[in-house]
Amino acid sequence: MHHHNHYYGQAHILARYAGLDDECPPRLRGYLQHGWNIGDGWNPVHEFYDGAWRFTWSDAPRRRGHALGRRNYHSIGAPFRYLLDLEPELGVVPEDKREGTLWFLFHGWEGGKIQGDHKRLIDEIRETETGPVTFSLYYTEYERPEIRTSYEDAGFRVVSFGRRGFSYEGTDPKFLYKQLAELRKHKRVAANRLSTAIFYGIAAGCDAAVYGDPMAMEGENPLFGGDSRIARLWPEMLGKELDVEAARATTDLELGVPWMMPPEEMRMLFDWRVRV
Repeated sequence: MHHHNHYYGQAHILARYAGLDDECPPRLRGYLQHGWNIGDGWNPVHEFYDGAWRFTWSDAPRRRGHALGRRNYHSIGAPFRYLLDLEPELGVVPEDKREGTLWFLFHGWEGGKIQGDHKRLIDEIRETETGPVTFSLYYTEYERPEIRTSYEDAGFRVVSFGRRGFSYEGTDPKFLYKQLAELRKHKRVAANRLSTAIFYGIAAGCDAAVYGDPMAMEGENPLFGGDSRIARLWPEMLGKELDVEAARATTDLELGVPWMMPPEEMRMLFDWRVRV
């Protein structure tokens, strides 16, 4: 199993949903999409072994992959959507007690740092958000004091949900659990780029916004079209006040709600059978 399948504890969630051991999830024979993607589900230079299955969240990445001549796709729905069903009460507060905005900074990764004007972003957030702001940083930015302290000094509550892991080491299998619990406490979710967290927030019942300096990441590959392509294809997901119904309809498609399956079908698809 490719180690990317363990990112954010996604394989663990699917194993639990399928009724299997989620502490040491069984091998998933293929590649599991681990984040929202405007391409075919993976970065443009991702390597695959011949004949591997590619498990996407929704049908759009499959179609884009087919256009590139790639095959062996199966759309299964995002693990986060299964987590919503597994944990209907996690972090839930009465609707009138949800408050403030959970704000996600576009993050880098182990191989690329982000660069941008954090002060300008802070000013725009202050001008836009009327309630308290919780600012979420991925660990790559959380562990950079020059970034973390900028938002702490601005008076924001700063959090990090952990590490996605690499090569089966350092993965926080409760990453998405913690993110879900935090989302359900907030009224809004926002980010400076349309990203996975925005779709997760909408699925968890938040109003959403995408605005501010999108920032740049070292080595960012423009092959799939970047921000300009997002603006063309998902205009309903950009702005400081989104149309709720349109955003939820798009979210259901991007997170693959129509392609979710019962546990029995998932076990069959992944060949997760009890061996005797």
